Amino acid sequence: MIEIVSGIGRMRDISDGKHAEGITVGLVPTMGAVHEGHLSLVKTAAESSDFVVVSIFVNPTQFGPNEDFERYPREIKNDKRIIESAGGHIIFAPEPDEMYPDGFATYVNVDRLTAPLCGRSRPTHFRGVTTVVAKLFNIVNPHTAFLGQKDAQQLAVIKRMVRDLDIPVDIIGCPVVREPDGLAMSSRNMYLTDEERKQASMLYRSLCRARELVDSGVTDSKETINTVNGMLSELDLFDVEYVEIVDPEELTDVGDSRNGGLLVLAGRFGKTRLIDNILL
Repeated sequence: MIEIVSGIGRMRDISDGKHAEGITVGLVPTMGAVHEGHLSLVKTAAESSDFVVVSIFVNPTQFGPNEDFERYPREIKNDKRIIESAGGHIIFAPEPDEMYPDGFATYVNVDRLTAPLCGRSRPTHFRGVTTVVAKLFNIVNPHTAFLGQKDAQQLAVIKRMVRDLDIPVDIIGCPVVREPDGLAMSSRNMYLTDEERKQASMLYRSLCRARELVDSGVTDSKETINTVNGMLSELDLFDVEYVEIVDPEELTDVGDSRNGGLLVLAGRFGKTRLIDNILL
């Protein structure tokens, strides 16, 4: 039976014991509301780690004002059952006051990579992400951490944090898991109305069209971006926030896509913000 641990000290003791026994520890950080995308991370972790920790923590410091912290889905009983079936061994689910006790005043900032893309509309988001992930790495002390490529900017930021701070954790980026119509799996998809959900499939179709253009020899990123924006403009319920082609690691603009790049997009169906990306 999979165990749910809420105390930092208890989680650290368990991980230290595994290290002492020569057992490799893998970590899958999540905010819960587990879906097939998370399960793919857990299964990948179970294939390459002896002991898999899945953290479930709806992190308040990565939500901005008027975002969905209060309504973010919390379904830990269902999550427990699903995580166990995928090969997870323990769930670390601390309370907010355990992670951020009174007087908490230390944050981890990754400059440059957090400024573009999602950083423009969510200026404090990545500071919350890097801080909580750094804390999870210190508490769980994993050999390897498994993160989804869907959150491409987050993946790049965490990789940079690990390199810059000499944190001894291998970061494994795992492919985007999609619904049958291509929509990237996300806990926020449940917020979509039926009509919004129908229109949301266009996000992936626009990404695939971009890849087709690049594969056919189009090298001007502006032409590819304009095509994607044109397809998304057909959605009367979707407000585009950005469509860009960037370097996957540095997140700088790629003007000539003949050597590839990462096409990233973000926008909203009402209050529901969705992101997606594809490697070109």
